[in-house]
Amino acid sequence: MMRKTLQSLIALAAGLALGAAPLQAQHAHGMAKASDLRVALNSLLAEHIYLAGSATGAALAGRQAEFQAAAGALDGNSIALGKAIGSVYGADAETAFLGLWRKHIGMAVDYVTGIATKDKAKQDKAVTDLVGYSRDFAAFLNAANPNLPTEVVTGLVKTHVVTLKAVIDAQASGDLAAAYLKVREAAAHMGMIADPLAAAIAKQFPEKFAMK
Repeated sequence: MMRKTLQSLIALAAGLALGAAPLQAQHAHGMAKASDLRVALNSLLAEHIYLAGSATGAALAGRQAEFQAAAGALDGNSIALGKAIGSVYGADAETAFLGLWRKHIGMAVDYVTGIATKDKAKQDKAVTDLVGYSRDFAAFLNAANPNLPTEVVTGLVKTHVVTLKAVIDAQASGDLAAAYLKVREAAAHMGMIADPLAAAIAKQFPEKFAMK
């Protein structure tokens, strides 16, 4: 059951993801719009990519102060995503999601560190860990919502990992044009996660979401 109204979720997503004014998403009959949930999740997940790309680019270039600022903003995005999940599934799910989500960011940092130190074994381990994470994250979502098939979500998260890795590799090579192109591609892919996630939540809680 929801612990907060979806209106709070939309305001949170809009405010933390894009700095936009809070959205008034409440339906006339007291139900929130499923489309607003989709927009909110798309905003937060796209922001995840842009902030992650800013953090990894700064780290590889040795811009420590910029890296710390970007990493702080990235964690703020992670907290917002956790609260979005918690607003639907409760505080325990929020805590579990945030821990799991932060875990994959740590793995990406390990990959960046491996590149920076020319440690191929560290890079390979980070990639292996990220692939394994894809399965763990899919299992977490499937346990919360059976409308999200584990195999499908695993594939989508693997693609997220691959597209983020492509960003980091382009940054490491010094090809900034390619890096920014890869950032846009990675951000666009997040819609393939956000859209089915929003649809599955709306299907799971039809009494809470208006489809129009």
